[in-house]
Amino acid sequence: MKFRFISFVACLAACTSNNGASYTIAAAGPWKLAHGRNTQLGIALAVKEINSAGGINGHKLEIKQADDEGDGRKAAQVAQQFVDDVSVLAVVGHVTSGAMVAAAKVYDGHLAALATSASSPDLTGISAWTFRVISSDSANGVDMAKFATRTGHKRVAILYENDNYGRGLADAFRRNFTGEVVSLDPINPAAKNADVFIAYFKVKQPDLVFVAGVESSGVALLTEARKQGLKADFMGGDGWTPLTAHADVADGAYVGAPFAPTDPRETAQKFVAAFKAANNGTEPDGNAALGYDATKTIAAALAAVGPDRKRIRDWLSHIEKPLDGVTGPIRFLPSGDPASKSVTMTRVRADGTLAVVGGSK
Repeated sequence: MKFRFISFVACLAACTSNNGASYTIAAAGPWKLAHGRNTQLGIALAVKEINSAGGINGHKLEIKQADDEGDGRKAAQVAQQFVDDVSVLAVVGHVTSGAMVAAAKVYDGHLAALATSASSPDLTGISAWTFRVISSDSANGVDMAKFATRTGHKRVAILYENDNYGRGLADAFRRNFTGEVVSLDPINPAAKNADVFIAYFKVKQPDLVFVAGVESSGVALLTEARKQGLKADFMGGDGWTPLTAHADVADGAYVGAPFAPTDPRETAQKFVAAFKAANNGTEPDGNAALGYDATKTIAAALAAVGPDRKRIRDWLSHIEKPLDGVTGPIRFLPSGDPASKSVTMTRVRADGTLAVVGGSK
């Protein structure tokens, strides 16, 4: 069957029966962290829209959520709980790469899981039951390295959080940057020694600092860079999308984002308007958009094949015509990675928004 989100919503609206049992899916992520909370908001909006339109073929969509704390061991435990719960038909998540790598082994052969922002190359082909709506860092790193070269950067210092996400993204960027790599170093998530790195960069004078990490290390490094007056540009991947909340130090930083609220496509702008209406005018970031897309994609599978775990997995693996997602077309390669997706290069503005500064190609 061929489905687009727009026709899916129309189908739901046409349903008049709400007497059927609810369809239950699950979601997991680090809900106490900014990227986890934003993902939750995207999921919540998708569920609200689906149920407001009459549910899935008359069945209300319900969601069970668990906090995996972004930890692999915890994520595996959560995944086992979902697998053992016969009411759970599919999973949105996990959010982080380390958590998804650990959980994928549990879901394999039992339950389809659609990761949101888990972008590590380690996930490619890890299980026939695991998919993701974000492109792999093996592709994202290439795209960002090409953009860095195209914008005239010749000397880069690379920092990475020493986990699945950080290592994969940093390695892909390093291998594809055509200029000089002046340093390559691991950092902890809080970047407690940010002052040492920034002082070192003032001596080495890179024109770009590429950071494969998330919000906390990014804030620490950018704060210290401003304090010491480092003149280099900074760039991060999708883990840096929450830096819009720290525009006082992040203004001007490049972010390779899976989504930008300024995307002019009608599907994207409808999502932005709905998200802002539901969240006191706050603009959605890439995490919210990915959570929304993953939820709508699983709902489309349920609409097509009903409450059957294996048939849901099979449908996801054989989407014929790409779904019209807010982050772009959604269809999966045999590896579980999305087909024809890449990052959008953006820059943090002083008003706390992301400005598109070019495509990744």
